[in-house]
Amino acid sequence: MNIKKFDDPESLNLYGSELIIDFIKKKPKSLISVATGNSTIGLYKELHNYFKYYNTFFSKVIILKLDEWLTDLRYEHEGFCEQYIQSNIIEPLNISSSRFISFKTNTKNPIEECERVNEEINKRGQIDICILGLGKNGHVGFIEPGAPLYIRPYVAELSKASQNHEMISGITKRYKKGLTLSLNQILSSKKIIIVISGQGKDKAKEDFLSAKISRNCPASFLWMHKNIECLILN
Repeated sequence: MNIKKFDDPESLNLYGSELIIDFIKKKPKSLISVATGNSTIGLYKELHNYFKYYNTFFSKVIILKLDEWLTDLRYEHEGFCEQYIQSNIIEPLNISSSRFISFKTNTKNPIEECERVNEEINKRGQIDICILGLGKNGHVGFIEPGAPLYIRPYVAELSKASQNHEMISGITKRYKKGLTLSLNQILSSKKIIIVISGQGKDKAKEDFLSAKISRNCPASFLWMHKNIECLILN
């Protein structure tokens, strides 16, 4: 694992975006799985800045949503992962709908939805880059502490932390389930970039950096990967 520490978010985001851009230069039709949240939003803004000068650069890139809450609301709600990705990645980088693989949050059959997403991934092959943030309880995606280690996308039982995530703070109802890629799929990616920043993550950060692999800290399994960049904001 290549661990780099930064004193300011601008340097972190620029470095992270350059890693992604360099990969796409070698493989324009990259399949990139993207996380949501404050940790990665600056990185996506740097990609948009690059797009302003090279507006065809991302024309073959395929975007894959990492996870989503399972709700009874339309997934266009501003608090959900869908709207975040649309606003910060799909629209700024001009990604067509045919190049976006997305869980539907209000699906009537979540198991079938997971199977559909898995089939979409299989059509395109291995995930090239997986972009992650570190959750306050050590989760990545909606892979929660103590959860079974699934092979394919699955319906996750959400922790209290995920049920009360600041992204959905404007929604009064608490949703207890989510849809997520599996740890197996994340670890099967050619390259992983994890961004660690934000308050309230000291314990998760300590557990992760200890390099002790435990289901109590799902992110710790990333130490098993051979090509991972860990970007830490001091």
